[in-house]
Amino acid sequence: MSFDLNKEQIDIRKAAREFAEKEFREIRRELDAKEMFDDRLWKKAADLGFLGVFVDEKYGGAGMGYLEQCLIIEEFARVDLGITHAIESSFFGTQLIMLAGTEEQKQKYLPAVCSGKLRMGVAVTEPDAGSDVVSIQTEAVREGGEYVIRGNKIFITNCTLADFLIVVCVTEPDHPRKHERLSTIIVETNRPGYEANTFHGKLSLRPSNTGEVAFHDVRVPAGNLLGSPGRGFYNIMEFFNRTRVQVAALGVGTAQGALDKAVAHVRRRHQFGSPLASFQLVQGKIAEMATMTEAARSICYRAASKLDSGTADPGLSSMAKWYSAEIAVKVADEAIQLHGGYGILEEYDVAHYWRNAKVLEIFEGSKEIEKVIIGRKILGDSKSKKA
Repeated sequence: MSFDLNKEQIDIRKAAREFAEKEFREIRRELDAKEMFDDRLWKKAADLGFLGVFVDEKYGGAGMGYLEQCLIIEEFARVDLGITHAIESSFFGTQLIMLAGTEEQKQKYLPAVCSGKLRMGVAVTEPDAGSDVVSIQTEAVREGGEYVIRGNKIFITNCTLADFLIVVCVTEPDHPRKHERLSTIIVETNRPGYEANTFHGKLSLRPSNTGEVAFHDVRVPAGNLLGSPGRGFYNIMEFFNRTRVQVAALGVGTAQGALDKAVAHVRRRHQFGSPLASFQLVQGKIAEMATMTEAARSICYRAASKLDSGTADPGLSSMAKWYSAEIAVKVADEAIQLHGGYGILEEYDVAHYWRNAKVLEIFEGSKEIEKVIIGRKILGDSKSKKA
């Protein structure tokens, strides 16, 4: 399978690279140190059409694909993952609205998010329910024409910035199957009873807004239900099949950025009277880093192309997410090693790449969970063939 980009895709990648280099490079260290984000970057990205390019044109998107979105995310993350995540997370959930939303919901929310008028998020994780989604306790009780939501969420991106969140709740507590007790509900954050606080001192993604949310009898119209009652678990799994490929693009971009720094350093730095780049051991390390990055890129693009062809492959999406995240950490780690003592200094940036890369192995499904999904897919297929 060939992944030669067409002219339009090459132009998109070039535009994304130019935007990131121009807008991120000079301020990324400052935003990281201050644990803040500049909303003007989000607005500019929206104006240039970088948000939710996979959304249909009639809903305000570019009508492109997940591959094109991955190209944009990769180029952004190549410069700075924290800023990229802050921008990318503004449309985190549009995939879910496209999958399960009514026509009215699509018309109401998607154009506003793609144009940078509204920012959103998705609230799944709870203090006692991370990877174990079916153990979610936040409840949404139907009272007439409303749902009353009670519970707590944690590690929620845009918790104090989002105009609305898609919240996974228990709506069918008596259903005999745990997987069919959950639903997804749109919750506007200006409703009475919504409370959120942000985390500070994070290792990764410092410019990105992350924190905890409490729902104190938050009332929303029953029309805010996204999809059918009891289909929340399945909605979220289909959602993750798509967003995990975008996380893979974050990993590819981060690995490439760290590799770029390492290549520049070993060419410039001299030891024993010769540039580091002339030593075979260094050449071997660079070769390994470049090969791992290219392999991650290939699996990411393949997984994105499967989504665009309408044949989503959960196993492949999990492979792309796990492998690209792990490679981002490994390449950044080797970049630090090649910098020697300079590698632990923030001004040389490679430590910054490593810090940011680490979270990719954890959020939207830890690498351990991704391996379970992959293993079950492979072993399950083998069982059915034997049978």
